[in-house]
Amino acid sequence: MGKEDLVRELVQDIRLRAERAGIPVPVGVSNRHVHLTKEDFKVLFGRDAEPALCRQLRQPGFFACEQRVSVQGPKGSLANVRMIGPYRSYSQVEVSLGDAKKLGLEPPIRDSGRLESTPGVRLTGPRGSVELRSGVILSKRHIHFHPRDAERMRIKDGAEVRVRCGACPGRETVYESVLCRVSDKFALELHLDVEEANAAGLKNDDPAYIV
Repeated sequence: MGKEDLVRELVQDIRLRAERAGIPVPVGVSNRHVHLTKEDFKVLFGRDAEPALCRQLRQPGFFACEQRVSVQGPKGSLANVRMIGPYRSYSQVEVSLGDAKKLGLEPPIRDSGRLESTPGVRLTGPRGSVELRSGVILSKRHIHFHPRDAERMRIKDGAEVRVRCGACPGRETVYESVLCRVSDKFALELHLDVEEANAAGLKNDDPAYIV
């Protein structure tokens, strides 16, 4: 690559970074929660039960449920862990690092659905219990993109970016290795767990910026 080509590439990269840095990405703070298969749900809540809407989430088709479970690990438990609907083809438990320590587990940081070599737990609901052999993860921080947002910011599915968060003086934080997920089923949103959000003084719908 010649010097002129290198300069042109650097200028294009700087322009792209400046464009992205001017587009706010709304934050979604993710507390501990479970995703359940229909089969596991029926064991926990009864054959005739169905997920009951608590509130809609920003992601289309996703909703917080009224149903909650207890999560039991080797050393401790978490009560009132909310289900996120709809049903999934796998049961999964997403916790923070502090939650994992309370449970006595060392789950890996994973993208949702990647459950190989993850620890299991016992879930208990009002009608029964389920033993998960695997499924507990620390969710990898990520941004959901609709394809039109990804095109506007020139983001490809699976890419990783740096994100600047936090408007509180002294709490500004830059997160590295933020996974980008692109689908026409998504709405633009940065997902951080509670501990990551607290580190930057963030709440739901606060703006974040790719830098």
